[in-house]
Amino acid sequence: MRFCQSFITELYRHIDEYTDVPPGDIGVGGRELGYLFGQYKRITNRWESGVLTGKGLTWGGSQVRTEATGYGTVFFAAERLADADDSFEGKKVVVSGAGNVAVYAIEKVHQLGGTMIACSDSAGFVVDAEGIDLALLKGVKERRRERLSTYAAERGASATHVPSGSIWDVPCDIALPCATQNELPADGAKSLVANGVRLVAEGANMPATPEAIAISREAGVLFAPGKASNAGGVATSALEMQQNASRDTWGFEETEAKLAAIMSEIHRKCVDTAAEYGAPGNYVVGANLAGYIRVADAMIAQGVI
Repeated sequence: MRFCQSFITELYRHIDEYTDVPPGDIGVGGRELGYLFGQYKRITNRWESGVLTGKGLTWGGSQVRTEATGYGTVFFAAERLADADDSFEGKKVVVSGAGNVAVYAIEKVHQLGGTMIACSDSAGFVVDAEGIDLALLKGVKERRRERLSTYAAERGASATHVPSGSIWDVPCDIALPCATQNELPADGAKSLVANGVRLVAEGANMPATPEAIAISREAGVLFAPGKASNAGGVATSALEMQQNASRDTWGFEETEAKLAAIMSEIHRKCVDTAAEYGAPGNYVVGANLAGYIRVADAMIAQGVI
């Protein structure tokens, strides 16, 4: 709390709902955002709820914001699979991480008929042959803030905790790197390919190295780049700001439907842009060019360049 208050005491003059709007990220969740928002109000004497996103539901937050990045990654992956006449149904899935993005990716994968068989944290990874028990995982990681070794101990015979090694060595149909940058190196990509992975979808910020991406694509693995598949959190931050601006509150189902529609549109934009510029099916090219062109067009129109 003291750290958050000290941080916002210096930051507050550089942010507001029309200047820059920070959200949470790794290690910064609802608790920390509460401390940040409280100090911002204390200093400015204003209830400017759009100044931060990821807020609590009782003080300006949005439904689905907590779940947004994980849900969005899986929504995008589902669109990618559908383009290849496939789905999550019956698939074995591995996710790196056990934080916000990973937990809610697991939740959505299970809802879509897949089975999440492994997840990780900084002290190793756990493989659960019967599928990750989401209620137990949330209890261990979100409430008790303990390691996955605790999950394995309480889960029983179906779960094995592996304190070292790579989660990418676990055979799976779909891999979701959802932890940190550069966590999926070339060796990890080679292991996934050797074990017959069908799709890699990035849920973290640039988790696959360029070498890993090249190996995956050369092997014919479907690849969803984080520039597109990671967009659910930012998209729902925008939905939160929209609700704040209109003093409105949407229900969970309505907000989730809006998120799904946004991810579907991002997917379609990737596909169309890649095809337009001579790289059909290359989602990396599609995502990069779509983002670049949008920024470049705005800069030209506004006289920046």
